[in-house]
Amino acid sequence: MKILLGLLGLSFLVFFHELGHFLIARAMGVTVEAFSIGMGPVLLHHKWGATDYRISLIPIGGYCSMKGEKDYQNALETKQKEIRGDKDSFYGVHPFKRLLIAFAGPFFNVLFAFIAFSVIAMMGYTYTTAGNKVIMVTDTEEYKDSPSPAAEAGMKSGDIIVSIDGEEVNDFTEIKQLITLNGGKTVRAKVLRDGEYLEIDVPVGLDKSTGAGFMGITWDKDSIIKKEYGPYSFFPALGQGAVQAAKTTGIVVQSVGVLFKGIDLSSAVSGPIRTTVMIGEGISSGFDEGTKIGIMNALEFLAIISISLFLTNLLPIPVLDGGLILFALIECITRKKMNPKLLYYIQIVGLVIIGALLALAIVVDMSYFIKKISGS
Repeated sequence: MKILLGLLGLSFLVFFHELGHFLIARAMGVTVEAFSIGMGPVLLHHKWGATDYRISLIPIGGYCSMKGEKDYQNALETKQKEIRGDKDSFYGVHPFKRLLIAFAGPFFNVLFAFIAFSVIAMMGYTYTTAGNKVIMVTDTEEYKDSPSPAAEAGMKSGDIIVSIDGEEVNDFTEIKQLITLNGGKTVRAKVLRDGEYLEIDVPVGLDKSTGAGFMGITWDKDSIIKKEYGPYSFFPALGQGAVQAAKTTGIVVQSVGVLFKGIDLSSAVSGPIRTTVMIGEGISSGFDEGTKIGIMNALEFLAIISISLFLTNLLPIPVLDGGLILFALIECITRKKMNPKLLYYIQIVGLVIIGALLALAIVVDMSYFIKKISGS
């Protein structure tokens, strides 16, 4: 059931991505020959105007087939020096229009995240956290033998963390979020101790099994509090949606940087199989707590994955949207169409890169599940 939910969730994000290509292609005057929900053999279809709308057998994602997508292959086979196409075809329109069509897919991933976070803001929720008074793990019975960079830097139990690197924090959840993203860095923590403000430079540790940063602190058990997020009315909720989408994008970008710090990829990186399982688990566990929590958990999880798809698709690799955007941008600047043979060689390199990344992701997934099954 969890895998099915994961497939449906991931499928919806791919479908929404393709919907972006479809709508902007139509707006730019490019004929869309087929638009399908799902992949593989066509089960149902209906031609409306120039587009054949389809429901296909495999309920994963979908596709947007535009007129002239084969013009590149034809130009390559006939050894043309440029790709020619009809005025209503993908390669026949101005390169700036191609750029917009290519960008529309990733943009719709961000748009979905914005909508999802806005809906969550309108629904509102209550969450439990702790205040910003902290305890050194070395002063606890359970974690007294654990490392504590904060204690070594001069922080003490009972200190109230006011800000980290100039960013104000109001509770332990906010403290944890900032620490997690700064593994391997030194941060400046402003603390309140006995009525005095102190600034302490703390070298944040890096957990190489997860990629998360740690300071060796925990919350004060006497400061547990409940907080309300929303509900917001329509326009303030849109503002919250924009803020959360931008914040999440920044977090995902920072998380990618952690991969280059020598962490354990089998624990910290997720391939397509593990991502599907994670989506399914995130959605199903939310609904175990109630319909409202389930909806919000599903929306939040899908929003985060959607932003990851946005950033991935913008990579300047030829087989991704980012490659099409780059080529269209080059043509806009040079005012010359790129040689099909050059595009072919670049795409071969792109396919090799994507293939290697996919192989790595699958190996990482298999390693993760083998470890999980063996209990190690």
